[in-house]
Amino acid sequence: MQTVGDTMDDDKPITEQAMDTITTAVEATKDAAVTAVKQVKKAAKKVAKKVAPKKASKKTAKKAAKKTSKAAKKTSKKAAKKSSKKAAKKTAKKAAKKAAKSKKKAKR
Repeated sequence: MQTVGDTMDDDKPITEQAMDTITTAVEATKDAAVTAVKQVKKAAKKVAKKVAPKKASKKTAKKAAKKTSKAAKKTSKKAAKKSSKKAAKKTAKKAAKKAAKSKKKAKR
């Protein structure tokens, strides 16, 4: 996987490059969140089976899985927001640096 802003394409405008980077970061975060939610659901079902009594286990397992998945979704949304903001900041910073560098070259 490439790190944010590793290769900057001089033919593309900086804003387009930034949007590409942000989109990539969001996609990666979304994939990670989906995987995390699946794992949490699976773990919740296991725990619910062990903890709940035999008769009510199906209902309890469903409720527990539902609660856990809601919490996982909430957490994954927060993580996605955080990482996309971070990626956007990083890209903007790199773009600003590159612009400053090109201004210096132009002055010379």
